[in-house]
Amino acid sequence: MIDQFNSSNFPKSLDKLTESEIKRKACIAKVMTYTLRNLTSQFVNNGFEWLLPVTLSQSTDPLWPDPGASIEKRIEVDIYGKTVRTTASMIIHKLIASSTAYPKLFILSPNIRIEKAERAKTGMHIYEFSQLDFEIRDASSKDVMVLVEDAIYNLVTSLHQDMKKELITLCTSDTIKIPKKPFKIFDRCDLETEYGENWEEKISKEITDPIWITNIPREFYDFEDFKTGKWDNYDLFLPKFGETLSGAKREWEYAKIIEKIERDNVDKENYKLLLQLSKEGKLKPSSGGGIGLERLVSWISGAKHIAETQPFPRIPGIVHEL
Repeated sequence: MIDQFNSSNFPKSLDKLTESEIKRKACIAKVMTYTLRNLTSQFVNNGFEWLLPVTLSQSTDPLWPDPGASIEKRIEVDIYGKTVRTTASMIIHKLIASSTAYPKLFILSPNIRIEKAERAKTGMHIYEFSQLDFEIRDASSKDVMVLVEDAIYNLVTSLHQDMKKELITLCTSDTIKIPKKPFKIFDRCDLETEYGENWEEKISKEITDPIWITNIPREFYDFEDFKTGKWDNYDLFLPKFGETLSGAKREWEYAKIIEKIERDNVDKENYKLLLQLSKEGKLKPSSGGGIGLERLVSWISGAKHIAETQPFPRIPGIVHEL
């Protein structure tokens, strides 16, 4: 992934920045603003409803048994006699929303994942981040992959037209090229065979263009073919910053969901509404994903550390006053 960091060269709080660092920070902010405007406009123009996020909920992403998860602790608070958690992702909300009132939806969703402190040194982990989270009822994995490829292609093309000055300032005008569609697709099994268990780190260093990686064992809500053992899911990897989108075709049948929850030792009490709707046949097939905005903009802007894209850095193990 990115070269190792030590605490002396982590992104600093705003009050500690030099004049040149402030100029760079402001330039990255312009790229983030442009990226948000461009992507949200594309989704709205494609018929998506823009929903507001949820930050506290009884039900959120279990992040288990995802091998990529490295959560040190979960934040829980009591409100009105109920235990709620900070949002790790809005996946459960998306599944229910797309099955009921919003067939095509997206959310700029904050996610709080208290990563282990050593992950600060990867340069690509933060403990608070935002996703452009989306879900589409009755869509296939292929539908989503085409949608995302078009969105990234259109974004990078527009950036080269409208933000050339900023890309030159950030020294990425020549390195961030307009990607060719369709993106290459790799199966996780093949990568494990070629690169071993550290395939994610190795492939992130090698690639020069966005790629898809499919068939990744993950949480109960990603679709798994019990006959073949394959997963109908997909991650978008970007050079240096690795997984920037995680998505899948979703499970909707009650028998499969309950079997997977029990197999993975996930607490059913946290997903009672999802299970109820599934049992009643009200949970609909869907596919979707979540684009990590900080990682996407880090790739575009050539950030040395992902926290450079944040006005108030959220680096694992470091707590600033703001």
